[in-house]
Amino acid sequence: MQFPDILVLGATGRIGTILQRVWTSEVVHGHVLWHTRAAPPDQGQNWISFDPLTDPDALTRAAQGRCAILCLSGVIPGREHSGATLTDNIALALVALRSAAKTGARVLLASSAAVYGNQPGLLSEESPVHPVNDYGRSKLEMERQALHTAQDLGVQCCALRIGNIAGIDSTLGGWRPGFQLDQFADGRTPLRSYISPLTLARVLADLVHAPDLPDVLNVASPGAIEMGHLLDAAQLPWTPRAPQADVIPKVCLDTTRLSQFSSHASRINPSETPPAEMIEQWRILEPNIQVSGE
Repeated sequence: MQFPDILVLGATGRIGTILQRVWTSEVVHGHVLWHTRAAPPDQGQNWISFDPLTDPDALTRAAQGRCAILCLSGVIPGREHSGATLTDNIALALVALRSAAKTGARVLLASSAAVYGNQPGLLSEESPVHPVNDYGRSKLEMERQALHTAQDLGVQCCALRIGNIAGIDSTLGGWRPGFQLDQFADGRTPLRSYISPLTLARVLADLVHAPDLPDVLNVASPGAIEMGHLLDAAQLPWTPRAPQADVIPKVCLDTTRLSQFSSHASRINPSETPPAEMIEQWRILEPNIQVSGE
């Protein structure tokens, strides 16, 4: 019997549902053990269910023999449940690291471009971090504590600062009839670094197999795209509104470092070509990325 060598924590969350659809044997070299805190969607041997915070021993057992732990478990604003708070993002990362220290696994943590806050220019991993909301602050504190703990425990750890994911973002994923979008005085809408769901899955497959990742890594396609242009490309009508007080005009991630570990992200540059392929990938996966829980 072949046992999984990659453990995905929080596999029924937003990113995990994409990976379930895309990660085949041709994409991921090895088997995957999918984790959920709720009842697993099927009872196959590739699923395991437990709460890492209340049963860390179960996490250690699940991590045995794995080369990597991809930690997608976490809390995002508006999806808090059963008393969960944003501080759980820190606790989940630390318990994953402690299990990795006992089993020899590497750890990849899902962080966010939200740690950069409101800054102009191209944002590299060395850019200052100034999160402007509670979610960004919780992810930044998760990174800081996790990387410090990883160093103390001798665990390889990489925090993935993921940009907007087409289809599970607040624009494409949040679109409803009558959707309103911030528009500035010059007619522009918020500019963001995006990555399509299929591309993200392939990039993450490359990263879980890479043995020597840096402490921090931006994850997005190169360039950036206006949210309004993305909605237009998807033929989703929207109504402009005056910008909200806390809206960030631009978040553009430098993906130079990412290109050293994966070539998939660079195949789509939405700032240079129409985002048709990005929209097509979203449309293909849209029925399969409905989140059931974590």
